[in-house]
Amino acid sequence: MYKVKVYVTLRESVLDPQGTVVKNSLHTLNFNEVSDVRIGKYMELTIEKSDRNVEDVVREACEKILANTVIEDYRFEIEECVSQ
Repeated sequence: MYKVKVYVTLRESVLDPQGTVVKNSLHTLNFNEVSDVRIGKYMELTIEKSDRNVEDVVREACEKILANTVIEDYRFEIEECVSQ
């Protein structure tokens, strides 16, 4: 079994209006040190071992449903769980 952490973020070239609102709110609350905010998504997947390569499974899931690859980038970390 694998635990996979998936991070999806807007591409740098895509405007992030949510991030701008959060940044402005932080400045209103005197967190003026914050110069930029980008909003993203974080997901945890548990994947059972199978004949398919786990990286291929995660990449395919990201490409088909977890990320909009036109405007978003993704990265993931795979951790093998030890069964007891």
